[in-house]
Amino acid sequence: MKIVLTGGGGGHFYPMVAVAEAIREISEKEKILNLELIYISDSPYDQKSLDDAGVRFAELKTGKNRLYFSIENFFDIFKTFFAIIKAIFLLYRLLPDVVFSKGGYPAVPVVIAAKILNIPVVIHESDSYPGRANKMASKWAKRIAISYKEAAEYLPKEKTAFVGNIVRKDVREPLKVGAYEYLKLNAAVKTILIVGGSQGAKIINDTIINSLDGLLQNYQIIHQVGTKNFDEVKALTDVILKDNPNKERYHIYPYLNKLALRMSAGVTGLIVSRAGAGFLAEIASWGVPSIIVPINKSNGDHQRKNAYNYAATGGCVVIEESNLKPHVIVSEINRILGDENISKQMSEGSKLFVHPDAEDKIAEEIIKIALTHEN
Repeated sequence: MKIVLTGGGGGHFYPMVAVAEAIREISEKEKILNLELIYISDSPYDQKSLDDAGVRFAELKTGKNRLYFSIENFFDIFKTFFAIIKAIFLLYRLLPDVVFSKGGYPAVPVVIAAKILNIPVVIHESDSYPGRANKMASKWAKRIAISYKEAAEYLPKEKTAFVGNIVRKDVREPLKVGAYEYLKLNAAVKTILIVGGSQGAKIINDTIINSLDGLLQNYQIIHQVGTKNFDEVKALTDVILKDNPNKERYHIYPYLNKLALRMSAGVTGLIVSRAGAGFLAEIASWGVPSIIVPINKSNGDHQRKNAYNYAATGGCVVIEESNLKPHVIVSEINRILGDENISKQMSEGSKLFVHPDAEDKIAEEIIKIALTHEN
């Protein structure tokens, strides 16, 4: 059995790896022989995660259709066209039984090639509003899995199933033992985790930086600022906190690896984050109250829809970018962490958002289709 996985990085990549792990577990249980998993994209994104999941990487460079005006959009039309040709030859050589797509521009040539070669396609849409790649693929996909029921409005209903959002198993459980020592935190001080996604979020970073004097009086902060922002933010906060008596309470990271993320989740009382579907699912699985700041402009306004759908469970509060001011976020943090009843209610509400078997349901359907296609 041969299965191709495709999609972009970040929020697409780790749920895809979780599905790959579930496929391998089910195939071992069902004694399916000669399973081969291949990830086709423009980069491996996280080679170690692929290696751990037993997934081989095949590179396919392609163009990108940006939502804003850029002359690169014109040239990328040709890049995408040639990528489709390459994908046809690549899939013809591999002859997979199924293509599983998480969406994103790297998936476009692969799912088009699969359509041309009559290879079944299964897609998973993480957001409340489908991304453009998945919307296109939905026309000929064999099965469509969704994380938010609202997404069904935009997809063919007869082949769409609600499964919930995928959470990678290796970060699903928070880790408290040894966390204070590992992260160099004070167990007597309440902790806040600030995450703007793997690339960081400038507006969140700036607001937190401008709030540090007030926040560090009562809390310690784990702040993932994004790799590209780290040097700038580190230099700025070093100056701002130079004479601050509580400067040791501020812990800045370019990126939190899986161990650091699980430990941060294990000790934090509150998370401030963007509204990426994958990370929202992780926050919910941890049962941690959160303040969510959706991107002001996203495809189909999906981040705002994600945020308010999650807020409906009571697990988070939403602050729009236009309202994200230092006094607003400090006030909300104090309100939540200053009242144990509010924190407890939010924690309980977040658990209503959890669907722990989403990747297993998708993996089972992929294997079922693959076995049918093999015959």
